[in-house]
Amino acid sequence: MKFKDLKFPNTYKYSSDSDNIPLEFYEDTFPISKTIDLLLGYFSSNAIKVLSKSFAEFIYNGGKMRLVTNHFYSNSDYNHLLNNTKINNEDKIINIFEDIVELEKNLSQEGQHFFDCLKYLLNNKRLELIPVKFNKFDLAHCKKIILFDGNDYISTDGSINFTLSALIKNSESLQVDAPWVSDVSKIRIEEEKNNFQKIYENKHPNYEHIDKSEIIRVVNQLGQNKNLQDLLDDSLQLGLDLYSNKVIKIKKLKKERFEALIDKIERTPKFPFPQGPRDYQKDAYIAWKENSYSGVFAMATGTGKTITSLNCLLNIYTNEGNYRAIILVPSIALLNQWEEEVKSFNFRNILKVGGGNNWERDFANYCSNYSWGLKEDLVIISTYGSFTLDRFQNLYKKIQSEFLLIADEAHNMGANNIKSKLSNLNVSRKIGLSATPKRIYDPEGTLAIDNFFNDSPPYTYNFSMEKAMEFGFLTGYKYYPLIVELTEEEFEEYSLISKRLLKYFDFKNGVFRDDPMVEILLLRRKNIIHKAHNKIDLFSTVVQELKKTNKDKYVFAYIPEGYTNNEEGESTKILNEYLKRVHKDFPETKMNSYTSEDQDLNDILKGFEEGKIEILFAMKMLDEGVDVPRAEVGIFASSTGNPRQFIQRRGRLLRKHKDKAYSTIYDMVVIPKLESYSDDFFNIEKSLVRNELNRVAYFSSLSMNFYDSKDTLLSVCKKYNLDLDTIINDL
Repeated sequence: MKFKDLKFPNTYKYSSDSDNIPLEFYEDTFPISKTIDLLLGYFSSNAIKVLSKSFAEFIYNGGKMRLVTNHFYSNSDYNHLLNNTKINNEDKIINIFEDIVELEKNLSQEGQHFFDCLKYLLNNKRLELIPVKFNKFDLAHCKKIILFDGNDYISTDGSINFTLSALIKNSESLQVDAPWVSDVSKIRIEEEKNNFQKIYENKHPNYEHIDKSEIIRVVNQLGQNKNLQDLLDDSLQLGLDLYSNKVIKIKKLKKERFEALIDKIERTPKFPFPQGPRDYQKDAYIAWKENSYSGVFAMATGTGKTITSLNCLLNIYTNEGNYRAIILVPSIALLNQWEEEVKSFNFRNILKVGGGNNWERDFANYCSNYSWGLKEDLVIISTYGSFTLDRFQNLYKKIQSEFLLIADEAHNMGANNIKSKLSNLNVSRKIGLSATPKRIYDPEGTLAIDNFFNDSPPYTYNFSMEKAMEFGFLTGYKYYPLIVELTEEEFEEYSLISKRLLKYFDFKNGVFRDDPMVEILLLRRKNIIHKAHNKIDLFSTVVQELKKTNKDKYVFAYIPEGYTNNEEGESTKILNEYLKRVHKDFPETKMNSYTSEDQDLNDILKGFEEGKIEILFAMKMLDEGVDVPRAEVGIFASSTGNPRQFIQRRGRLLRKHKDKAYSTIYDMVVIPKLESYSDDFFNIEKSLVRNELNRVAYFSSLSMNFYDSKDTLLSVCKKYNLDLDTIINDL
């Protein structure tokens, strides 16, 4: 709304003894003003009491104010800033700075709100206070206001002070000049603007600026730091005394409009933290926008990938006035976690797809309305599994073109069942989120992801773990690589497979030739390392050490997948063998598994967070994105050759928590024995060991105890004639 849209009196005059009282003018014009210039004799917090809602709207809508005034206040203003006082003797002028301590002790609710509003404007550089003297000695007693709505200036002149009585009680009046009324009004407005600017710049011969530090000090001392929502809420709490029916009618209409505004604000999406997005989150949005609203955010775990991507959706809402998005996640835990994050941005219309939710009817109704032009705001959060279903795709294709697609753990987009859908997706705006966008051993899947997001390394936005630790987004950690050697029986089997691999190895280039048998043999040998029996003994030793140092709580343990033979020769899950061993060695330990077969996973995580579960055993379920910041210790018994899994698992441990000084990670690194190796066999092992050290060395180099962990790794490097510093520098 603009000033031209308001219904002014025919005479453009407001007076206390007419149908249009001064209060009405302020209530109508303040909320839609972009700037307000006040040239006043003195102003009153009582006026703020009456105008609190309009003043709060002015602040909420981004308005700026310049206030030229005496640094004196009316006696009634001073009194009404205090509790339990009556209004009297409005003409007596006093200096409130002489008694600021008493004032601070006894501020009334209205007086406090007045200074809270002024402090908010000061803190946000939207208020300038200019105390002046007239003719060097006298009080400045003009009462003029210049308002600007973004298009037009209007000005007022009259007998009115900016006080409670002037607004609603005394016989006061003001005359409004608007540029569309007459040429004379245009001239008057320009004169008032020029006159105010001269006073503001201290160039007016009759006005003299005086030190404003005192008035600013008072505002900062008395005002409390409040956000916009708090100021609006406070405005609603300020009531009215027994005013005239005319005033009550105006205030009632204003209250209805103001409550409608509050309702709108409560439904408006906004950034969840008062300080707004961090600089790097703004940079990510700009980079994404410059890449035609498409790209991958390769960000370390714990750096706020979720919030960074939702900030992009918020920017779309700010620019276009609507929000429509689909968010893809790999698990039910993340489905629920994303729902909370989406709600924190005040995106209220959410449809969850997957995890047993009854989504089809609601989604079908939405798509039907959408086809008829009823394009309501909506955020769909879906698991990848549900996203690939034909019954979902048949509906989704009707709306997909206008929906922002956010793919969490975006490396999943390269999996065969999802990759096959990419060519049919008509999505103009898309974001891929992953700490590890590259799919190891799957260059075809990686290429499909890069092509879909119109991106390639180092990607649209990149935020490394090293940078995250430097900025304090991740906790520090101590890292202990634990060397595990194969048993004689395991080593014998490992050696036989390695010898068979010799004939497929290209010694000139240091790589295996492309042959299906290579993959089969490597998988068999990897399985031996994966299930290495000595790891379970070492695991028990680590738990014993943790108990000695009272660090045996908030422990994540990653255990190898698959089956092994127990002491009775029966096939059993490897996980069960670890659980059985810990229970045998430490029967008092409270532990639980976290797998797809376990029930009430949220309750399990809650129990772990509260310390009721001391060790939580997982295989893959805690790999991707699940936020459990309380985890302090990690034991990695699963020697995965996939760097992504290792990166994701360490990410679970590095999230910050108020009760966590640092994290500790024990990482089992399986190294085969070197005895009786030929030179050729040694070269194969050297290549594979170096690949393993790539992940271990880099993570070790960023740890709090680098030199301790370095000593352990140097023993391995010495065996294989590798240089640890070279490996780290190459990375």
